[in-house]
Amino acid sequence: MTPTAKILLLGSGELGREFAISAKRLGCHVVACDAYADAPAMQVADEAEIFPMLDGAALGAAIEKHRPDHIVPEVEAIRTEVLKDYEERGFSVVPSARATMMTMNRDAIRDLAAGRLGLNTSRYLYAESLEEMRAAVAALGLPVVVKPVMSSSGKGQSTVRAQDAVEAAWDYAVAGMRGDRRRVIVEQFIPFDYEITLLTIRTREGVLFCDPIGHRQERGDYRESWQPAAMAPAALAAARQMAKAVVDDLGGYGLFGVEFFVKGDEVVFSELSPRPHDTGMVTLISQDLTEFDLHARAILGLPIPGIVQHGAAASAVVLADRDAADFRIGGLAEALAPSGSGVRIDVRVFGKPTTRPWRRMAVALALAPGGTTDEARAAAVAAASRITIDYGA
Repeated sequence: MTPTAKILLLGSGELGREFAISAKRLGCHVVACDAYADAPAMQVADEAEIFPMLDGAALGAAIEKHRPDHIVPEVEAIRTEVLKDYEERGFSVVPSARATMMTMNRDAIRDLAAGRLGLNTSRYLYAESLEEMRAAVAALGLPVVVKPVMSSSGKGQSTVRAQDAVEAAWDYAVAGMRGDRRRVIVEQFIPFDYEITLLTIRTREGVLFCDPIGHRQERGDYRESWQPAAMAPAALAAARQMAKAVVDDLGGYGLFGVEFFVKGDEVVFSELSPRPHDTGMVTLISQDLTEFDLHARAILGLPIPGIVQHGAAASAVVLADRDAADFRIGGLAEALAPSGSGVRIDVRVFGKPTTRPWRRMAVALALAPGGTTDEARAAAVAAASRITIDYGA
């Protein structure tokens, strides 16, 4: 059978795995790429290539070898100038080479949002040394949030509440940086009521939105998410307006994870990922079309009917606590056991070949039809707590 499309997937973690499954269900041939063997998406893909995404020569060689219909990044740290070159040669980069270049670096996307588009953002400054960071903190005032301009999964992110914590925050940010840019963004701390991810799908027929997703983070990384997040109508309208403005400017087709802080009716743009979002794993149980299905359909130009929300839903992650290659995931029977409350539980084990401290290894999902997101959250957290990582098994 001739595939509907050949996809070169750049990054093969848990989000790539679920996207590969969605793409293959639509008849695509998927080539999964990552820096290590047996990455999660490689286990379900048709072919695999192993190379660092920042190796421009290797990236170009993979594109030349496979001649894909679509190049689909799943990670931030990619040699984006190579993608731009191949897009200019006629290859499809999802959602666009410009989008990958802008969002790979927090400084570029923040300057676009605050400057060109005039979106409501926190005050911010950049620093390329400890001395510059001290000056930025002094100018903005404590507390501040410090992030590497390029990182993923919250690596290197911290909140500074005292002057004597500035140096440690700089060191932590440098240690968490990805790529070759030694630069941080120092931003005003927003005393928000809550934060959301608004999954925004740019299609050939227009822009669509999923229900807003609330989430809780620790160490700058997501631990729980829930959908729908309760929002005042004015706040939701403002978030949708800002999300549409930024994705239309970036161009291309696909799903974007747009993050906002919300305080009352005020909505503050935070970040954007031009790909499925980790907090959006809740859509594996909350919607008839997951964020991965939506991304695949938008890329392929397939119709997307009205997105049906099944009810209050939540996700909670399972984390490793050490470095290991000899382990097994246990407790699945206990996690999936019916509770008698009417809440449906599901689990996704990511299939990562090794563990390390704070690495996400699985996620528990809960759906409470007719119930509340608080009930779904409690059920997801309880299910996740029953999943074990048994080392030396």
